[in-house]
Amino acid sequence: MGLISLLISDPVAFVILSVLLLYSVIFHELAHGWVAYKMGDATAKWLGRLTLNPIKHLDLIGTLMLLFVGFGWAKPVPINLENIPAENRRKGLIFVSAAGITANIIFAFIALLFYRLISPDQSGMIAQILILLARINIILAAFNLIPIPPLDGSKIVMGFAPEAVNRVLNQIEPFGFFIVLGLLFLGALNPVINVLQYFILAVISVFLPG
Repeated sequence: MGLISLLISDPVAFVILSVLLLYSVIFHELAHGWVAYKMGDATAKWLGRLTLNPIKHLDLIGTLMLLFVGFGWAKPVPINLENIPAENRRKGLIFVSAAGITANIIFAFIALLFYRLISPDQSGMIAQILILLARINIILAAFNLIPIPPLDGSKIVMGFAPEAVNRVLNQIEPFGFFIVLGLLFLGALNPVINVLQYFILAVISVFLPG
């Protein structure tokens, strides 16, 4: 689901939505770094990653994928769990990993809240921007919830799982990116992503005004 059709039909809407989507992935990574910092790991702060400056975050391929495929990423924020006190390390892994997903869900919620409050013309630019912003943020959150390394969902699982499971996930991680790409290419992840999207939208709907 790329944005090429929007670029052709409404270039202004494309530019506005592009900026919002870029900051969706930036806030995703910034959230990881900020939560890690609050829990005792200042690695992201030392490296200048706790900033809204897009130059510090954007990955060229991930940005192009986001704009033209509707799915992308920013440079991962470096996290060093060893800097978090040992008694909080598992909790830190869970909170830091969930932070980016939470940021995307909040983005989607805000977009749908504005859509609900202002009731824009269904065919107008504002409606297109808000719906696409919400949809892509929900996709980003759902995708990152998949428990395959290096996705955030795997880190959340590791925060709860016994060491034996964590060792397996750590062994998979060097190949995880290629595994995920292969499964996406085969369409094997589509049912999982669809279920997670449905769940996220159901949670958001609970908090939207009637």
